Amino acid sequence: MSSGIEGAETHENNHSNTFSQSTKSGKRTNRREEDQDQCMNGRKIKELYENKSSLIVYLILRGLVILTGVRAVFRHDYESLFLCILTLSLFVLPSVIEKHLKIEIPSTMEIIILGFIFAAEILGEIQNFYIIVPYWDTVLHTLNGFNCAAIGFALVDLLNRSDQFSFKLSPLFLAIVAFCFSMTVGVCWEFIEYSVDHLSNSDMQKDVVVDHFASVTLDETRKNIPVAVSDISDVIVVHSDGSQEALGAGGYLDIGINDTMKDLFVNLIGAVVFSIIGYFYVRSRGQGKFASKFIPKVKKE
Repeated sequence: MSSGIEGAETHENNHSNTFSQSTKSGKRTNRREEDQDQCMNGRKIKELYENKSSLIVYLILRGLVILTGVRAVFRHDYESLFLCILTLSLFVLPSVIEKHLKIEIPSTMEIIILGFIFAAEILGEIQNFYIIVPYWDTVLHTLNGFNCAAIGFALVDLLNRSDQFSFKLSPLFLAIVAFCFSMTVGVCWEFIEYSVDHLSNSDMQKDVVVDHFASVTLDETRKNIPVAVSDISDVIVVHSDGSQEALGAGGYLDIGINDTMKDLFVNLIGAVVFSIIGYFYVRSRGQGKFASKFIPKVKKE
């Protein structure tokens, strides 16, 4: 009888030992899987930006965007949350372009693109830098003209170097194409601003207060003669019911045209600057150190 009890105890001990060993091995397996997942996530992040400086900037800006998104959730500000999600999506765009086009974007250009996205969406829209910081919009549009000229130049330059295409463009023509590409993007963006303002009653085309203007609409003779109005200190709006309201703007409220023309003008400046840089880059056959920091290259296999 005692031997039977001892055998049962021995069996139970063996079973418990086997269970504890399997539990430990299961925990080890889970830890290994977690470590592997962390390593995979780390590799994915590093693959986004292979350059160390670009990776550091990306991680810092991504952390700030995530914090802004968390704050937006607590404040029930879902519009800002959408902008945060959009910003995180745009952050991976340079890496996606590199992989699909098999090109290498210089780290300087990557950092500029990341900074531009963060400055436009997070600082400009969510933190209201467009309103509280003078010339914030002007600086970004100038930088946009520079960046778009670089993108347009790089696309044509890659085709120009490819053996699959028979045409070869001169440095001057490449610079002209880059300039036209940048200005086209700038004009299309102004179309978007105009359309959004008229369809959703928003104010992407920021209004400007002026103290004078001239218009042929005020010419009673209908002879296309501009009538000048000056020394405007305020505008009084007369509603359909006859009530009047002084805007208190300190002048006449221009509806978007000054902002649009200013944006296109500074976009032109940025486009011209890079087109000149690109011209000398191609003319020197890619030997320019400064221009090479902004122009993507084909990856060597």
